[in-house]
Amino acid sequence: GGVKSSEVKWGLPEEVIFCSRCVMSNQRPASAPEFRKDASTPVRTSGFGEDGICDACRYAEFKQTLDWEDRERQLVELCDRYRRDDGRYDVVVPGSGGKDSIYVSHILKTKYNMNPLTVTWAPHIYTDIGWRNMQNWIRAGFDNILVTPNAEVHARLTRHAFENLVNPFQPFIIGQKNVAPRAAMQYDVELIMYGENQAECHDSFEQNASPLMDPSHFTRNSTNDPLFFGGVPYEEMPNEGIEHKELGPYLPILREDWDEKGIEVHYFSYYGNWSPQASYYYAKENANFESNPDGRSEGTYSKYSSLDDRMDGQHYYTMFAKFGQGRAMNDACRDIRDGIIDREEGVALCRRFDGEFPAKYFQEVLDYMGISEDRYWEVLNGSRSPHLWEEKNGEWVLRHPTA
Repeated sequence: GGVKSSEVKWGLPEEVIFCSRCVMSNQRPASAPEFRKDASTPVRTSGFGEDGICDACRYAEFKQTLDWEDRERQLVELCDRYRRDDGRYDVVVPGSGGKDSIYVSHILKTKYNMNPLTVTWAPHIYTDIGWRNMQNWIRAGFDNILVTPNAEVHARLTRHAFENLVNPFQPFIIGQKNVAPRAAMQYDVELIMYGENQAECHDSFEQNASPLMDPSHFTRNSTNDPLFFGGVPYEEMPNEGIEHKELGPYLPILREDWDEKGIEVHYFSYYGNWSPQASYYYAKENANFESNPDGRSEGTYSKYSSLDDRMDGQHYYTMFAKFGQGRAMNDACRDIRDGIIDREEGVALCRRFDGEFPAKYFQEVLDYMGISEDRYWEVLNGSRSPHLWEEKNGEWVLRHPTA
């Protein structure tokens, strides 16, 4: 049925379109700096062409025309420019000890003779498998700095992020973006190497044209820039029980301090034909990386992504409530673009697994945020936009299931 545009939440497009190649819809958010968002900030969505094909699929097609040998030559030149022989670190590799960070750090060390410092921003609540893989990573031959924020502050921020933005993962994302730039500044390392450019999966085509990360994700132009954490303005944090001095790890770096250092932040996926599945096999072989012992992750069919945080399931479940697309869609889009499954299978997998409730750590997550189950459902169901959802016989159903 028709829905009045006044009823569309989060500033999403009113008409729901699915990409004709993968299973992503035009409701998929693009990545934007988290510390600028309050509850009224409209969500910027991923690029979609007039032809009904999403930018990520167009880019996947474009990748097949790239001269990867030339891209690798550029990588060798980059490493030659920064490689040191005085025993100091010459590249910072951020990661969680998942398949991608293991792949990037290991290949830089063994194939390109770099000396990486790996840095990790701790998950909300480690899973057993996540902690084990973290140790497997270090045992494979890496120095690592683990930054663990004050758990009381982090839990409080998580609660605000859930109640105001229905995004309990936000405090993790904010800290994770800061951790590598700060380590590089501290250790005087001039190169940071991330794994995959987010724009390959969702965002706009143009953002893949450069190997560099835009510093707007971890810098602010002046101390007067408005900042929000969990949707709460920085000035008001003390009223919410969080002192300004406790927000240190979450604060973006001042742009002039950053520019002064001249550090370059690169994406490995610019230089090599990125494949999550290939990273998985590489990490398994070179660092004893283990996949999900449960066989598959809740809400999807895959077993080797986002394994380290007990909050991961909620990250995807809240995304499903807000944007009508969950964890299976995330995985299926990638696998379709990489030629592992076809679109028909992707649709079937989304219909089967998207929206499966992540029950395994639910009670622990509620205790962590300090909210009741009733409050949880009030917030979650309140986030559903009427153009995506309708209530039938006491159940929420998608108006536009993956098609």
